[in-house]
Amino acid sequence: MEDRLETGWLLDFYGPMLTDRQREILSLWCEDDLSLSEIASQEGISRQGAYDTVRTAEQRLRELEERLGLLSRYRRLTEGLGTCLEEVRAIPGEKARRAEALLSRLLAEEEEENGL
Repeated sequence: MEDRLETGWLLDFYGPMLTDRQREILSLWCEDDLSLSEIASQEGISRQGAYDTVRTAEQRLRELEERLGLLSRYRRLTEGLGTCLEEVRAIPGEKARRAEALLSRLLAEEEEENGL
């Protein structure tokens, strides 16, 4: 299950770099949680064909992340913003509330920008 979640994250970041077919089948596997047999039936391919497409697309996504590191960067950035936000929330005063609002907005914008 964790593998599907991680692949789903990678698909969010690098999906446009896959072929339409790879993206479609991987989306069915990750996001719609279909089994390989269900994908094969729906797409009119063999179970082995569905498996091969999923594995090839996953491998491509992992290679892209290894080279570009967008998901890792996103996680570091949002984790850091979240940590700063928690620290600022512990500080009393109006300036802290303004900083909290700014950090909240930045975190929301980053998540929205990445479609997450």
